[in-house]
Amino acid sequence: MLDKYKTQILFSFRHKFGSEKLAVIHNIAWLFIDRILRMGFGLVLGVWIARYLGVQQFGIFNYATAFVALFNPLTNLGLDSLVIRSIMRNPEAKDQILGTAFWLKLGGGIGCVLLTVSSIFILRQNDQLTVGLVAILATAGIFSAFDTIDIWFQSQVQSKYTIVAKNTAFIIIALLKVALIKMHAPLLAFAWAGLAEIGLGAAGLILVYKVKGYSLWLWRWNFPLARTLLKESWPLMLSGLTIMIYMKIDQIMLGEMIGVSAVGLYSAASRISEVWYFIPMAIASSVTPSIFAAKEVSEELYYQRIKKLIRGLVLISIVVALPMSFLSETIITLLFSNGYTTAGLILAIHIWASLFVFMGVATSSWFVAEGLTHLSLRRTLIGAITNVLLNLLLIPHYAGVGAAIATVFSQAVASFLSNATNAKSRKIFKVQIQCLLPFD
Repeated sequence: MLDKYKTQILFSFRHKFGSEKLAVIHNIAWLFIDRILRMGFGLVLGVWIARYLGVQQFGIFNYATAFVALFNPLTNLGLDSLVIRSIMRNPEAKDQILGTAFWLKLGGGIGCVLLTVSSIFILRQNDQLTVGLVAILATAGIFSAFDTIDIWFQSQVQSKYTIVAKNTAFIIIALLKVALIKMHAPLLAFAWAGLAEIGLGAAGLILVYKVKGYSLWLWRWNFPLARTLLKESWPLMLSGLTIMIYMKIDQIMLGEMIGVSAVGLYSAASRISEVWYFIPMAIASSVTPSIFAAKEVSEELYYQRIKKLIRGLVLISIVVALPMSFLSETIITLLFSNGYTTAGLILAIHIWASLFVFMGVATSSWFVAEGLTHLSLRRTLIGAITNVLLNLLLIPHYAGVGAAIATVFSQAVASFLSNATNAKSRKIFKVQIQCLLPFD
């Protein structure tokens, strides 16, 4: 009788994790469909816009985009992974968790708009075009509050619903941007189109949430929960800010130290390089709930899943980076025309940042699961400082190539080497080393 009971428990355990594995694979498939669609259409459209605008105006647009991106982490306050974890631990409090997250994100979005616009006005008060672009692009942060719906579907490993909603908006606005090119529209029109896409995406999320039988009216604010979330999320928010610094400050510094044409060339290369970043995001967002769940079962299963995630993403990054390095100039010339040829060398260097970006995304769930978000902030801060210092040293002499070198080194420091500098994070550093060794 006892053996029969044990067999039933074992079967139930295997069935649960087998079903969970299928759900993760299904979710990853949907996320890949989403990103491949966006990568394909987005890349083609982005190249078309770059050709239409030319190096100078393309540089201005990307300078404004990078400036807004520096402040974007303030819109989500580092809440996403913590909200998913809270729902996993306490599913019956879903409406309080989602409601609290929504209002926190809305407040963060409004604050972000005010801070971003004030900062660009102080920095470039005589440049009305750049100030206008930043103001329009920054307003999109207010709509990010509705990404709380996306967080819910992520926690249920059901990203397909948000993908349908957001891609519908993406396709509509992509067609609008094509029309803008045909109409020879001014630069500001493309910023308005970007804002419209975020707004339509938010409306789509609301519709999908309602269709699935849920109601936003059930969401409730909970002050003690808000205080708890913010107490743990502020290091993640600051970490997000520092991540944006060492991902986007290079374009800001290029614009200030060399000129917007240098930003245009660098942006062409980084656009091709960063388009691959959807891969770790898609895989990690689907696997993270199962990593949190595995920690509740056993340490062995928990670290087994983390190792698989890191090793898999490292391998994918190398497979991407090698051919891109050798074919960089051909790819740039083919896509962006001869006016962007000098961006080829930038791409050949910048693409290797993906190795450490992929690794960093893979380890982020470990920091959350271990309650070490303050160490996540520490490592990204080290990376940001490294990037700024290297940019100051290299950009005056090597322009975009120097910025690319700075990006690769700072990503290596932030996502990998910095983990060796603290006793608590050395455990994940050793796991990273193991995952880099082909025969471990």
